[in-house]
Amino acid sequence: MTVAFTRRDALNEPLDLAGIGIGPSNLSLACLLESVPEVRSRFFERRASFDWHPGMMMPGVELQSSFLKDLVTPVLPTSRWSFVSYLVAHKRLYAFLNANYEAVPRQEFARYLAWVANGVDGLRYGTDIRDVEHRDNSFVLRFDNGQEEAKNLVIGTGSSPFVPDWAKPFLGSDCFHNSEAKSRLKDLRAARIVVVGGGQSGGEVVEALLGDASSMKELTWISRRHNFEPINDTPFSNQVFSPEYVQAYLKLSGEQKQAALKNSILTSDGLSISTIHSIYRRLYALRYLDQSTLNASLSPNRDVIQMERNGNAYRLIVRNHFDGGIEVLHADAVVLATGYRFRLPDALGSLSERISLDRNGYPTLNDDYTMQWTGPRTNRLFAQNAGRYSHGIADSQLSLMAWRSAKIVNALLGRQHFDAEPDNAQLVWATEAASAMPHQLRAGYSDGMLSS
Repeated sequence: MTVAFTRRDALNEPLDLAGIGIGPSNLSLACLLESVPEVRSRFFERRASFDWHPGMMMPGVELQSSFLKDLVTPVLPTSRWSFVSYLVAHKRLYAFLNANYEAVPRQEFARYLAWVANGVDGLRYGTDIRDVEHRDNSFVLRFDNGQEEAKNLVIGTGSSPFVPDWAKPFLGSDCFHNSEAKSRLKDLRAARIVVVGGGQSGGEVVEALLGDASSMKELTWISRRHNFEPINDTPFSNQVFSPEYVQAYLKLSGEQKQAALKNSILTSDGLSISTIHSIYRRLYALRYLDQSTLNASLSPNRDVIQMERNGNAYRLIVRNHFDGGIEVLHADAVVLATGYRFRLPDALGSLSERISLDRNGYPTLNDDYTMQWTGPRTNRLFAQNAGRYSHGIADSQLSLMAWRSAKIVNALLGRQHFDAEPDNAQLVWATEAASAMPHQLRAGYSDGMLSS
């Protein structure tokens, strides 16, 4: 995309903000910054063009969040970069409404994101940031054909596929992460397939495999969870995807945050009901109607301990946590639906010793999404999608993407350009201030007088 240069470029003044990575999060930030002309920003992406999870774009896959939680609408509904604006621009708003989708096709949302990425200003593709150095009160970003300086950085490189240590030696055409599923599955002619991971990604892989089961003899789906559980998609459960929940979560201690995160895991990492129904009905048809010879085994409570080569196949040692038993599985192919983890881009290698990490290996974030580092406060390092443990489970999802971008813009400006204050909560998360408790009651409670 052509980038417009201003007189300030000619003077070689540093950017106010440079972004590394152009995924949905930094794309959202770029959209909101269009309404803030005083902030001079540019975003860099090593890929030649925008492409959102192409390896997972299998037929029929759906979003697990509302299309209104797009790049801009929750904080700037009049923006020209909303999902509704995309539908109007492509003259299919009424057709979309009449389709009455219970969940928006992920392919549709991917096309919306690509449309925005092709139109919003300040994006530079085909630019691989090789190194970032802090020098003279600014960051110097170096790439193959030049460099750029910026007062502040925002990291939006997204999460990387997580591959367990036991699988790393075997990665290839018949052992791969589900992020490559679309291109790998179509050529997979394995008779025995094991899918590891009981979340939505694992379900989508299993659903795709069952759609053409003619070449399979065995399909085993392993999950560490107690069962193949649905996403908790009720109105009250979805309150965790709200600014007021994040504000309450930020006040918790480290141990309290870990507990809250564990308790809300199925609000984001469960299976869509439509996926569950599709898999169950397909298994029913294969077993009772089609008289298929496929041996399908759905195995929850399992954890892979070890994997090894067995000729041209694999042998997996699995622990069954339901009864404590050890099982041995044989597979010709293994698909790893084992999730994603945030990691700092390699370009920040020279700064890594100056950046604080938490016990999960994530950068330690302040409430305004800045990383804690030893550099000057006038040069800030913002991180997108890195706050799963510090800011709550919604941070790695699309739901609060626009709100987080608004918080970052406000932090850059040092004022409330966007109204990012929480709405009136339907649920009261935090204990009211102790000052609201009568003095005698507080004293009695602290002395243990109210214990049973």
